[in-house]
Amino acid sequence: MSAEIDDTAFVLAAGFGKRLRPYTEEKPKPMIAVDGVPMIDTALEKLGDIGIEKCVVNSHYLPNILKCHLDQRKGPPKTIISHEEEILDTGGGVANALQHFVAPFFVLGGDSVWEDAPDKNTLQQMKDAWNPDRMDILILLQPVESMTLTKGVGDYDLDFSGRATRSLDQTGAYMWTSIRINAPHIFDHAPSGNFSYLELLDMAQQKGRLFGIVHEGDWHHISTPEDLEAVNGRKHRAQKSA
Repeated sequence: MSAEIDDTAFVLAAGFGKRLRPYTEEKPKPMIAVDGVPMIDTALEKLGDIGIEKCVVNSHYLPNILKCHLDQRKGPPKTIISHEEEILDTGGGVANALQHFVAPFFVLGGDSVWEDAPDKNTLQQMKDAWNPDRMDILILLQPVESMTLTKGVGDYDLDFSGRATRSLDQTGAYMWTSIRINAPHIFDHAPSGNFSYLELLDMAQQKGRLFGIVHEGDWHHISTPEDLEAVNGRKHRAQKSA
């Protein structure tokens, strides 16, 4: 079922990226390049491809560098900075910008790096799968067994109906990519200030309204310099072995 999705999305870009140092010493993690393109640019381009017209991007760490980069970028989508004087974490950052959203909306990590499966558009698949009658949150999940370049963690399992259950010991079949569609009302009773989005995921799960869709392409969890170098070197290695 396809339902209305807000033409404004949210991209998380406020974090420090400490585990990716030294790459993040002079620029925010979402501006680090994969395949020669800053990760945030690729995410924004893919949002624009499915009709997203505006994107709220939160900032905290090295905010002027991020703002200058986004100001120079040509859309769509048009970007709006939501600056945080004190970092609000993955839940509080989104809640702080709720005034921009009137319908269910996409939220992505600024360091989301994925490749669509052949003849597929991952974000469009999510739009098509969104069902507000059943769902509060729809998350994109990557099979752990398919993650060969970067380490996969088994965050979730899925049942036959597509409902997602968090694996508390991280032995689930799927890793959450951080890409999601969520209904604005999930923030109605959320804590104020700094809080983790994980609280909202767990709340939706308890209500039976957390669903997942399995990504058919590749997704890379870039956390460390080794991860970044492995992903950036994959095409060179493929060409060399061809």
